[in-house]
Amino acid sequence: MESDKKKKILIVSAAVLLILLLGGGFLALGKGNFFGNRDKGGNAQRQNIIKLARDYIAQDEFNRALDLMDRLLIEDSNDQEAKDIRDEALAARAAALAARDAAARAAANAVGGNNPAAGYSGPDTAALTAALSQALASGRQPSAAEIAAQTRLEESRRQAAEEDRQRAEAAASARAAEEAEKKAAAEAEAMRRKAQEEEMARLSAERQAQLRAVNDLIAMGQSLLEKLDLAGGAKAFNDALSRVPAGETRFEAQKRSEIAESWYDTGTAQSDTEEGRKAVLEAGAQARAAIAADPTQALPHYTLGKIYRDLKQWDNATEEFKEAVKLDPANYLYSFELGRVHFNARRFADARQSFEACLKIKPDFEPAWYNLGGTLRVLGRQDEALNAYRKAVAIKADYAVAHREIARILLAKGDSAGAIASFSQALQYSPNDIASLREMGAAQSTAQNYAAAEASFNRALQINPDDDQTNYNMAVVKIALNKNAEAVSFARKAVESSPGNKEYAYTLGQANEAVGDIDGVVMAYATAAALDQKYVKPRINLGRFYLENGLYPEALQYLLEAYRLEPSNSQVNNNLGEVYAKQENWPSSVEHYEKALAKEPGNSTVRLNLALAYVKAENLPKARDAYQELLRFDRDNWEAILQLGKTCALLGEADAAKGYLQDLVKRNPAYPGNAEAQRILVGL
Repeated sequence: MESDKKKKILIVSAAVLLILLLGGGFLALGKGNFFGNRDKGGNAQRQNIIKLARDYIAQDEFNRALDLMDRLLIEDSNDQEAKDIRDEALAARAAALAARDAAARAAANAVGGNNPAAGYSGPDTAALTAALSQALASGRQPSAAEIAAQTRLEESRRQAAEEDRQRAEAAASARAAEEAEKKAAAEAEAMRRKAQEEEMARLSAERQAQLRAVNDLIAMGQSLLEKLDLAGGAKAFNDALSRVPAGETRFEAQKRSEIAESWYDTGTAQSDTEEGRKAVLEAGAQARAAIAADPTQALPHYTLGKIYRDLKQWDNATEEFKEAVKLDPANYLYSFELGRVHFNARRFADARQSFEACLKIKPDFEPAWYNLGGTLRVLGRQDEALNAYRKAVAIKADYAVAHREIARILLAKGDSAGAIASFSQALQYSPNDIASLREMGAAQSTAQNYAAAEASFNRALQINPDDDQTNYNMAVVKIALNKNAEAVSFARKAVESSPGNKEYAYTLGQANEAVGDIDGVVMAYATAAALDQKYVKPRINLGRFYLENGLYPEALQYLLEAYRLEPSNSQVNNNLGEVYAKQENWPSSVEHYEKALAKEPGNSTVRLNLALAYVKAENLPKARDAYQELLRFDRDNWEAILQLGKTCALLGEADAAKGYLQDLVKRNPAYPGNAEAQRILVGL
């Protein structure tokens, strides 16, 4: 029955209000990095860093504490206090992770609706809705702690997924440039060795033999490090350095530089292990020793720059890379790395200069073109960025991420066809790139090629079925394809992955509305509205939904909220006009229909509604004029012709009334309103 339906909607609405009041807050997990300046050796500054690290540990900011201790250990690898705090942070982090996992499992089980043995699979929204409705009926308030715990779990999952996506995209870009960078490093190393050989050729045979013995031991140490024999490698390096002849400080600096690079490569290859961290610390120590032996060496500054870059200490990294460029301006890799650090430090104009300096030395270095493109995009120079990316793919045709960036720019410029073609090229070389699949699907959807978009999103979901953005996009496409039951499933999955996203909640509301799920409609739209107090669309849809179900006070509440946000919105004003018409508040109805028509003067429905409201407000001349204006651009609007005939009859304009009504009967004899038209004609 209709009254039962209204009662159900009101109960669900009240339950949703409880959800929003008790569990509507979303936990925002912040992240940050400490960007320190180079420690000049002052004890006070060191103690401040120690204190800050301990504060971070106390606040569970373990990674930030570890970054600070790495900074001290790079300066002095024998700093025992820094080592102790580092070990304390590592142990505390491990304990916190274990505790968090246990708490998550407990909270998931406490909320209910999931099988503990199978692991946490997301919120049981249907059970939660039913529980809150029951609580409302019984007068018992549900546990805010349980709802808040579930909300925090879902937000944590969403943030983890977003971080994973960002890391994957960054890794894809890094992999694309890795081969070229390795080649560049090998070229630079070959040039260094050639220069060293030329220097050695000028020495005596005895001295050459001594230096070659050092080189052999270093080569042995490098080979041992590649086999992960760190102790053996360290011994070989120490033996090599002990054999450097007295007075050969330049040669010693060169060898320490090479040793530092080897330790750095080993450390970054094992960055998640304690051995890897120690290797990086040794790299820093050897690089500093090289600089102390010969300040004119560029390579150790380059190594230190990379270490600081990895620690996100942009100022220190910038200083080291600048020094490397100054000492060896012909090495394009140094300018390239300086540009990347400038970019990460948000010094975009400086980044552009560094990348352009790199390309003057090495015009065919495609990673520099790619990074220059990214910098130009941030600077708002989209056409120049597009040109840079195109130069990158001209050098390296299979540069998938560059094709993807070309596609993104073309899509932003409104060239959907060009964007789709470039996304297709990106996927030709990187078929599992979920970002390209997802964004190509969005481009296809923009071009209203929904079947193709559906196929693209399906491919993306095969790679990552839990990706919230792709599930959302698929839901939108399914709605466009009238596959509404499927749309509900995908939209719900997006909301479960990211409960704080207003667009996801709104789309779930649309899908629920399409399948007639009353509970789902109210919950989804109300959630979307609560997530953003300035979000108009869910307020419009809730207002219309309540209006269609005869709940006029509730409809008016949401529509007035929407009106306060967008007073000139035609849809809002048209719906307000209808609500006031249902309440027989004709002056207000006319007011809002007029505002809707002012925004959309060609909208036949709005003009017809306005004319009907004029009649009810007893302003028959305006009603007649509105109908006549409507028929000037919509001559076959049969309802308007019938109502115009009736209005003219009421005004005493019999001839005009006859003309309109006879025209209706003649031109559309099957129109359902013809019987009424005939009755009026008989009386004229």
